[in-house]
Amino acid sequence: MSSVDPTLNQEVMNSIVARYPRKRSAIMPLLHYVQSVAGYVTNSGIENIAEMLEIATAEVSAVATFYTQYKFNPIGEYHVGVCTNTLCAVMGGDAIFSALKEHLGIENDGVTADGKVSLEHIECNAACDYAPVVMANWEFYDNQTVESAKSLVDGARAGNPPAPTRGPNRLVTYKEASAVLAGLNDGLAGEGVQAGSATLLGLNLARKMEGK
Repeated sequence: MSSVDPTLNQEVMNSIVARYPRKRSAIMPLLHYVQSVAGYVTNSGIENIAEMLEIATAEVSAVATFYTQYKFNPIGEYHVGVCTNTLCAVMGGDAIFSALKEHLGIENDGVTADGKVSLEHIECNAACDYAPVVMANWEFYDNQTVESAKSLVDGARAGNPPAPTRGPNRLVTYKEASAVLAGLNDGLAGEGVQAGSATLLGLNLARKMEGK
């Protein structure tokens, strides 16, 4: 029996699969594509992927449950993650996370009643040079404070979030971000600052020492 999910564009899924010499390599981008449509990973989406790649649904589920970027319940239009790993925590990440829980009236992995914002504490974002770091739909908000983080979520709930510190000049929705992670081009890749001065400091010092 066919497991085709009518909400998913099979041509788009086929185009994703076609990028890879082995079909099963498309599991992760296909899972992101399902999230770009449904907002989270659905059972029907898993079944559709398994049928398309000719593998067991358990194999698709194993990948989806391993990576925390895949969600199994509806989350906010803007998914906010606060880094609570060591450096971000001591620089204010713990205070930001605590303040946002109180401000939004939700706990970790919670979603606001209007469905606009969800909140998650996350591990290292590989951006320790900008601690404390908050991410929204996987875009960076560097050197955050309690007040700036509150402004971020308030703007998101009003439909007008501030632009990320680095990357695109506007914050896309969670579904739109998932489409990008699936490999669908949104035309925003070249926008904004890609690597800030703190990230490039070591490279610039090395070049200076080499006389370049």
